[in-house]
Amino acid sequence: MLAVVDTGPLYAAVDADDQDHERCLRALEAPGLRLFIPAMVVAEVTYLVGSRLGPKVEAAFLASLAGLDVEAPTATDWPRIAELVEEYADFPLGGTDASVIALAERLSTDVIMTLDRRHFDAIRPAHSRAWQLLPE
Repeated sequence: MLAVVDTGPLYAAVDADDQDHERCLRALEAPGLRLFIPAMVVAEVTYLVGSRLGPKVEAAFLASLAGLDVEAPTATDWPRIAELVEEYADFPLGGTDASVIALAERLSTDVIMTLDRRHFDAIRPAHSRAWQLLPE
């Protein structure tokens, strides 16, 4: 099963003091999941980890990405990202969250790993009826 990963679970997995650390680690290591991480999420997590936990932890996080699928937005993703940011401006939905949705739609997966249920529960995918959000 393909899952697109948002910022929250990655940060929580890195920060042992985060309240969601254990459940996010379990979710990220679940058998049968192939994880795809938008490059914009990597940038956001890298900033958070570096500013809160320091450069050594940031470097370890970056090294851990070697075995994962990190995807930059494609030329066709950018208009969809912009459309989502505009459509959900009242949230507000930022470009990083919109890039998660655009990648999930491009991969035709309904599975998003996020701690941000408020945003992702409200957004309807273009390719299916609803998202399956992990961790549960």
